[in-house]
Amino acid sequence: MSLPDLDDLIAEVDRTCDTAHRPGGQEQPDWLALLTTAAHLAGRLQALADDLVEDYVEHCRMHGCSWTDIGAALGVTRQAVQQRFHAPHKRYGPETMSEDLRRAMTHVKRAAVQHRNNYIGTEHLLWGLTEEDNSATRLLENAGVSPETVHRAVADRLTLGASQAAERIAWTPYSRKAIALAEARSEQAGAAHIDCADLLVGLAGVGRGVAATVLADAGFDLAAAEEHAPNDEPNKITPVA
Repeated sequence: MSLPDLDDLIAEVDRTCDTAHRPGGQEQPDWLALLTTAAHLAGRLQALADDLVEDYVEHCRMHGCSWTDIGAALGVTRQAVQQRFHAPHKRYGPETMSEDLRRAMTHVKRAAVQHRNNYIGTEHLLWGLTEEDNSATRLLENAGVSPETVHRAVADRLTLGASQAAERIAWTPYSRKAIALAEARSEQAGAAHIDCADLLVGLAGVGRGVAATVLADAGFDLAAAEEHAPNDEPNKITPVA
């Protein structure tokens, strides 16, 4: 995997900044517009880098590494790394989930274990949601998307790892964001539990990660799903920018 260099990033800023080049053939571009676009791109890259480091810090903690050792690996003090990463993540237990979502989560964990992955990524979540009929697969159908097609597409993205630890599997940052969005949707609808459709919308709403890519490639559109949602499904879908 090759990372973009500075020239690549400058070209991306120039390509995506619609207002950079003023009409009338003026020599000087709109440097402030370019700066704004560059800052936005840098923020996205920084957020992605932070998610990457946070994911591995969580795995280190889960497998017994001390805060002192983690700090040394990152070149900072134990106090500094604790202040940055020690905020506890909210845990979503079975009691917060509908019966259908609890059943889907057994498929999710099975996918991670069978592929020897020591994490639950958005790809595992989407695979589990589309393993059998539930509110998520019905929401896909209502939006004109085949659940079977999505299931096959995400299965192709599952990669074989080397983990032997099946009892404790950490959620990646994108997966945690998806379940948080799912909980917010459930609460907005006044439901007592998070359901499969809520998590599907959360995966699409994160906007990044394997699941969001697969859903976008399949043509899943949140607005279309909301418009065609049946009466027995929560009609509270809010796209996330």
